Amino acid sequence: MTVKDVRKEMEELRRKIRRHDHLYYVLNKPSLSDHEYDALYRKLKDLEDARPEFVTKDSPTQRVGGKPLKEFGTVKHMAPMLSMDNTYSPDEIRQFDSRVRKNLKGEDVEYVVELKFDGVSISLTYEKGIWATGATRGDGVEGDDVTNNLKTIKSIPLSFSEDIKDPPDIIEVRGEVYMTRKGFDEINRQKKMAAEELFANPRNAAAGSLKLLDPNVVAKRHLDIYVWGAGHYEGKEFKTQTELLDYLKDAGFKVNPHYKLCRTIDEVIDYCNSWEPKRGSLEFDIDGMVLKVNDFGQRDSLGMTSKSPRWAIAYKFPAEKALTEVKDIIIQVGRTGAITPVAILEPVHLSGSTVSRATLHNFDEIERLDVRIGDKVYVEKSGEIIPKVLSVAKEKRTGHEKAFPIPRKCPVCGSKLVRDEDEVAVRCENVGCQAQIKEAVLHFASRDAMDIENMGEAIADQLVDKGLIKDYGDIYGLKFEDVKRLDRMAEKSASNLIQAIEKSKANDLNKLIFGLGIRHVGEHVAWVLANHFGSIDKLAGAAIEELTRINEIGPVVADSIHNFFKSKENMKVIEKLKAAGLRMSQKIEKAKGVLSGKTIVVTGALKTCSRSDIEGLIRKLGGNPSSSISKNTDFLVAGEEAGSKLDKAKALGVKVITEEEFNKLAGL
Repeated sequence: MTVKDVRKEMEELRRKIRRHDHLYYVLNKPSLSDHEYDALYRKLKDLEDARPEFVTKDSPTQRVGGKPLKEFGTVKHMAPMLSMDNTYSPDEIRQFDSRVRKNLKGEDVEYVVELKFDGVSISLTYEKGIWATGATRGDGVEGDDVTNNLKTIKSIPLSFSEDIKDPPDIIEVRGEVYMTRKGFDEINRQKKMAAEELFANPRNAAAGSLKLLDPNVVAKRHLDIYVWGAGHYEGKEFKTQTELLDYLKDAGFKVNPHYKLCRTIDEVIDYCNSWEPKRGSLEFDIDGMVLKVNDFGQRDSLGMTSKSPRWAIAYKFPAEKALTEVKDIIIQVGRTGAITPVAILEPVHLSGSTVSRATLHNFDEIERLDVRIGDKVYVEKSGEIIPKVLSVAKEKRTGHEKAFPIPRKCPVCGSKLVRDEDEVAVRCENVGCQAQIKEAVLHFASRDAMDIENMGEAIADQLVDKGLIKDYGDIYGLKFEDVKRLDRMAEKSASNLIQAIEKSKANDLNKLIFGLGIRHVGEHVAWVLANHFGSIDKLAGAAIEELTRINEIGPVVADSIHNFFKSKENMKVIEKLKAAGLRMSQKIEKAKGVLSGKTIVVTGALKTCSRSDIEGLIRKLGGNPSSSISKNTDFLVAGEEAGSKLDKAKALGVKVITEEEFNKLAGL
């Protein structure tokens, strides 16, 4: 065969394989047997191995391969990947429609209503119809380059369909990566057999899979995708969302068919309501619907805020609830010694996963609910993640139910439990209690703290039980050989954990402060402390009076911080962290902007952004977001249904502004 003939045969094989991939993975209409498909693939692979100079970027053989990455690169999105505001009722949908029509000055409006996939948002960039990069949403401006991981998803085309004769010069396609419920159950079955921490739900499983550094492992997770739009494009124009979806479908992308063009808001609400009872019939999770103005010209007129488009909104379904039986009540010991009762349930399917336990929060809650062992109870997932008991179906009682008494001793160490007069929590005050050590390690390694990937419950339990660590400071003394000794720990997993521990040393000071587990110090207070003191040493040496002078710190929190650093045992742990080379200080840089030096409190329901987003914006503009009103507050941003904080602001003479006034002040 001539060189020309070889290249021609390669291209023909690629064309056939792409076509059959599309039929199988996108249309679910396979036309070849697995044996016939494998024969085509092997023939192409053999030809490419013999002539590697003719391998193309969009060849089907390039989906998985190569060595694992050391870390992800960064991709800047060509257009921001904004999140959407949420609505929770038909009335709120009508309010959104009223705002849209008001801003469009009476123009006719059509909406496209789509399923709201409970997955991971990603961006796919194509140049002249050839896939170039794939990235996570990240902070909305830039995300992780996960191209190699996304290539393992065979429903993502490596190049546009041959039906598209003149693809755009460049297009950034947006979509949602998800894991089916069947795939989720299978991966958790495998993790359970390996004594590894289970994923909480399919969304977490999909997100965790995309963060893996080895595409060969990702390929075994069987992820999938639906695309729903485009962030940026050049060399092609689209007038409407429906036109764009049709084009993406023709180009070979997997577009979910369950979208509808609605010409009235009543039609929108009816379509949303029709899907709530059907959500369980899908093979993947959805948590609501998405409403989008169909016309792109109208979208341009409506514009967007710093966080979200004004032409789209999400309608969230109410949390699912189910009836099941309380088989038992057990108690868990937290990192601060707090005792939490947990209901062990007859397993029930809820919001995409099987629920077998639910928190009862505290013993006052047990008394309020009057929940007993043997009761039939209604459970729901709070925020679609944490199951909780809503109420007891007392009409179903048989008389054999048993009340659960408040325990007197810690179930782990046997120490006497105590309860402060001003708290609902019952606590174990033995700092050597193994349960507290384990929980402290898990908190320290959690995503919002030091973010040590793969250090889950199963690993923490073994490290403490085997005496390898006595506190979280010992984490940084672990060696590869120590970790490799753990049950069901392969060399690769051990290596990944050691790398994650090493990587965490460079984390920002506020993450370390939060990870220390100081009572009453959450993420926000940790940020305030890091920004005020700039180092662990200065924070540790601060007197209570100095702490209480900080706007965000009250006497209870100040006392807790002071007592933590007064403890010799805690300071020994701090010294271990110092010796390990963790970042113990940072340069204090006061942000400058229109809000410099201003103390601002935000309250009530916001329309344009979340509380955390607006507080982040205040910091960027030099201001100080506070959670409490005082005479030192410069002004209060009052959203809808502002309550006691608004009353207090008026009583103190603090200036009150609306959300719209704040946005104007911030230059939004």
